[in-house]
Amino acid sequence: MKIGGVSTINNVFLAPMAGITDRSFRIICKENGAGLVYSEMVSAKGIAHNNSNTKNMLITNPEERPVAMQLFGSDPDIMGRMAAKLNDCKDIDIIDINMGCPAPKIIKNGEGSALMLKPDLIGDIVASVSEASNKPVTVKIRKGWDNEHVNAPLVARIAMENGASAVAVHGRTRAQYYSGVADLDIIREVRKVLVNIPLIGNGDITTPQQAKHMLDYTGCDAIMIGRGAQGNPFIFKRIAQFLETGELLPETSIKEKLTTALKHLDMLIADKGEIVGIKEMRKHLGWYTKGMAHSAALRTKINGIIDYNELKSLIEDCIYEFDDR
Repeated sequence: MKIGGVSTINNVFLAPMAGITDRSFRIICKENGAGLVYSEMVSAKGIAHNNSNTKNMLITNPEERPVAMQLFGSDPDIMGRMAAKLNDCKDIDIIDINMGCPAPKIIKNGEGSALMLKPDLIGDIVASVSEASNKPVTVKIRKGWDNEHVNAPLVARIAMENGASAVAVHGRTRAQYYSGVADLDIIREVRKVLVNIPLIGNGDITTPQQAKHMLDYTGCDAIMIGRGAQGNPFIFKRIAQFLETGELLPETSIKEKLTTALKHLDMLIADKGEIVGIKEMRKHLGWYTKGMAHSAALRTKINGIIDYNELKSLIEDCIYEFDDR
């Protein structure tokens, strides 16, 4: 499919997730069939202030393309100027605007899903970014702020009218965070107003069957997978294959999960160094090993390791143990 002038190999995308969708994980997901990968959210103010950590988050690898860089902020002028600055980043294909993050530290600054309470401001932000960027602009929103403020169709229309090339909708309100069930009906309602641009559905997709149901029921053009990809980057190829041929690929073996985890560890350490790489890999290993025999004891052991060789040996021992499973 196409978003603006950017083509993707399929319509199964990796959702942006803070602290998770860094370069290493994006590459892992792309290698496993993701059609488009989104970055962690990046502060527009951080770019403006030349923050070193923020600058590092803007670096992408050719292997992950096409890649969407997600910006967050509430000042239209700053958002526009920083989008213009990213025009020089040739390896970034799409600019995404975060209007869905529910985290209190983001909300208190009027950013993320707090913007759902200010539709006029949303229009100004999308217009500013769209006018400044030479890349397609997408917007990620939620169902609304809470059950008394459900306005995703209105916000989606405003985004479209102000230059967005696609809109992604998470079927939960900010008040829900990630509890309850994603509302497919609201995504279906958004489909009715997005007549000229793609709609991306997001929420509760953990199986190929759920992915197909969302596409069929809501009429969305693509799906976006977040928590369903944690420890399970293989979900992209399984969904893509099911959507294309109807074939349901077998569940990923424990050996393949652990082999991928080992590769993921090496990539993280090469990118961020041993100390940070091991620290960040612990949560991923918790997801990769979920459901394995004695996984709780294994995670306890993993969380006590600070040395790369020791952690690598532990994973290799597990691969050997589960060699035929």
